[in-house]
Amino acid sequence: MSELSSPHGSWPSPISAGDVARGVRRMAYPSVLGEEVWWEEYRPAEGGRTTLVRRDADGTVHDLLPAPWSVGTRVHEYGGRSHLPVTRRDDKAIPRVGVVFANSADQRLYLLERGAREPVPLTPEPASAGALRYADPTPGPDGKQLLCVREQHADGTVRRSIVSVPLSGRGAEDPEAIQELVSGAHFYAAPALSPDGTRLAYVRWNHPRMPWDGTELRVGELTSTGPTGEYTLKGGVDESVLSPVWADEDTLYVASDWPGFWNLYQVGLRGPAIALYPAEEEFHSPPWRLGDRCFRVLDSGRIVALHGDTGLRPSVYDPHTLDLEPVSTELTSWSHLDSDGTSVVAIAASADTAGCVVRLDPLRRTVEVLRRSVEEPPDPAYLPEPRAVTLPGRYGATVHANVYPPTNPDVSSDGPAPYVVWAHGGPVSHSPRELDLVKAYFTSRGIGVVDVDYGGSTGYGRSYRKRLHKEWGAVDVEDCTAAARALVEQGLADPERLAVRGPSAGGLTALLALTGDTFACGVSYFGVADMLGLVETTHDFESRFLDTLVGSLPGFVETYRERSPINRTGEIDVPVLLLQGSDDKVVTPDQAFRMATALGERGVPYALLEFEGEAHGFRGEEARLRSLEAELAFYAGVFGFEADVAPLELTTAPPEPRPVDEEDDLPVAE
Repeated sequence: MSELSSPHGSWPSPISAGDVARGVRRMAYPSVLGEEVWWEEYRPAEGGRTTLVRRDADGTVHDLLPAPWSVGTRVHEYGGRSHLPVTRRDDKAIPRVGVVFANSADQRLYLLERGAREPVPLTPEPASAGALRYADPTPGPDGKQLLCVREQHADGTVRRSIVSVPLSGRGAEDPEAIQELVSGAHFYAAPALSPDGTRLAYVRWNHPRMPWDGTELRVGELTSTGPTGEYTLKGGVDESVLSPVWADEDTLYVASDWPGFWNLYQVGLRGPAIALYPAEEEFHSPPWRLGDRCFRVLDSGRIVALHGDTGLRPSVYDPHTLDLEPVSTELTSWSHLDSDGTSVVAIAASADTAGCVVRLDPLRRTVEVLRRSVEEPPDPAYLPEPRAVTLPGRYGATVHANVYPPTNPDVSSDGPAPYVVWAHGGPVSHSPRELDLVKAYFTSRGIGVVDVDYGGSTGYGRSYRKRLHKEWGAVDVEDCTAAARALVEQGLADPERLAVRGPSAGGLTALLALTGDTFACGVSYFGVADMLGLVETTHDFESRFLDTLVGSLPGFVETYRERSPINRTGEIDVPVLLLQGSDDKVVTPDQAFRMATALGERGVPYALLEFEGEAHGFRGEEARLRSLEAELAFYAGVFGFEADVAPLELTTAPPEPRPVDEEDDLPVAE
């Protein structure tokens, strides 16, 4: 029985900020060939680099790339699948097994062959750092090349295409050896070669649409110079078609949200598409990154598919019986599915298990954990159990959220607790229900978390996503505020100790939520402060995103101004914590600095912490540790409890002005 009584926020916890910062080796994009499995593994303790790992048939695990090599593509800035195991034949027809990967430092593709000491480049050195980027690789037609999406940056413009890269390495010295197969659209994804190598399918879309708004599935006969006779099989401006996979030489499987949810469809080269398993649930994750796969076709003809809401689980679909049979597993959140036709691998997690590499046996319906991301996980007694809830929003709207109550087996505390409302980034994204040591860091100390899937979030169908159309900065703010008030009405949350925090787009939501009278403080992680500034300075992938979220310019310019926190600082009277990376290309550092300046000019208490070398999302151990401890110290100062971290000093004066390069033309909100 608990005997210790301690104020919320001061509960003694075994989970330190250091444990959080260095304790999770995030794994992504597993690939499988027979008994061997490859994946990308993020190492926060190694400066935030990502290495390649291979697991052999006997269970032996090998790190394939020593420091300073780091795997990662910056296509669309958010990246995606950055490696591909390949089996190629040399001039003597001897099979050679290796792995191709994109190197994060120079963005070139490299080939690391089995037994080689060093990778060799496959693509040319770009004219400037990161000017040529590659992602979403897939095998080519003859085993001597691979196909992938290429992104070219030159003279302030961005151009994308699908290209063929020879595995011989000729392209490293001769750029002409890299053949451009498809071009002309703004964006490409998921190149897929038919089993006989005669046809190429792919997905494309154009500004101002995002891939969850409207895409086209295209197919054409593949010749030596590229596909010919191309035509659109499915999709359009109001239908999102994703991840084509060939079932045979004349049939594809895709995910399409035509019925309102991403469902599976069979698409022949002629004739109408056929829904395989109509259901009001998602069979695909939101396509932020290239190469995310949520269903794969087995040699038997059956399909292993992930489906659900914000937490996808595996099932096996039989196209002959039309049955969808679930796989029994305690892992509740699956992603990054891959298969070689027999073996199936994925990343899987649950409320008490961080993402791990797993192998699924589709015949026996069994799941084997191959690699865990946390070697010594915390005692489950200190981990909060998420409770999925629907809460009443404004005008009777339904708000989806996950509630993580304060959880500590050694403490007894009466009365409502302080709560932090989390607004996820995106904003077209969702909050996963899986182990998050950041949440546990706070809940084990007595601070509750409610992670809000506000209108616009994925996992609940197209109509819920469209709630945010023209309403970003309004609906999301209303839903987060409504969630906080609902917890107060239920007696769970203390109305005097409510905070709101969010990263990126969630940072804008958090800052705007502070203009009301619900929250006592707010935290913005690399958050948007000026919508007009975002339009001018953000990267190409999202440069027209706000056309949908707010409205097209110049017609909606006043709406952009009204929903920019930088123009609403006169309505903010509570403390603010701003955290920002110096190398952020998505939300540039000037946004946080100008927000700090505006707050300081009004005498509003704030702290601005900037992290050198960090981009959009903190990867290094030091930045992750410092930002987390600063956030706890911030809540301690505002809510009035003793924390096990150093106090955070707030200021009410604007930061010192910084010199501006005359060549820079940073927009100023008016």
